[in-house]
Amino acid sequence: MANVAIPTSLYSHASGIKTLNGSNFSEWYEQIQFTLGVMDLDLALLTEKPGEITDANSEEEVSLIEAWTKSNRLSLMLIRMTVANNIKTSLPEVDNAMELLTAIKERFKSADKSLAGTLMAELTTMKYGGDKGIQEHILNMTDKAAKLGALGMKVEESFLVQFILNSLPSKFGPFKIHYNTQKDKWN
Repeated sequence: MANVAIPTSLYSHASGIKTLNGSNFSEWYEQIQFTLGVMDLDLALLTEKPGEITDANSEEEVSLIEAWTKSNRLSLMLIRMTVANNIKTSLPEVDNAMELLTAIKERFKSADKSLAGTLMAELTTMKYGGDKGIQEHILNMTDKAAKLGALGMKVEESFLVQFILNSLPSKFGPFKIHYNTQKDKWN
């Protein structure tokens, strides 16, 4: 018998998800999928809608249909609770969580492409200004590379290291030389 247990309130989980505002689709999408998975509510996202309950259905089939229906209903609620009102009004009225997620994904594909271009431009042109620590600067660049990876544009580690080295001012020249000579020894 399939049973969909909900360990905590849907609202408490929804409040932990950043609202989809148009510029954070990838992060929002990942959080929605994770949250629904943790809550064991992702059945409606993983399987097609089953048929209606009939007298011909076995107990197991009835249980699966009921679990899918509950998963779908609660998934729709969580998705809608985490979408900004100005975006909600432009979404189609559907009664299937997977269809709603697909519609949202289609709408924000171009936003992701634009974000990827912006992140790539920032990553390749960043310069260390000395106003913050070098570690924070490197972590900032690494974060941008990770965000690009989440958008399907994986930045190879060797390129990231080169971007970081190129972002450092000339006073880091000895460090760059040392790194490059050590790198040659490692290869």
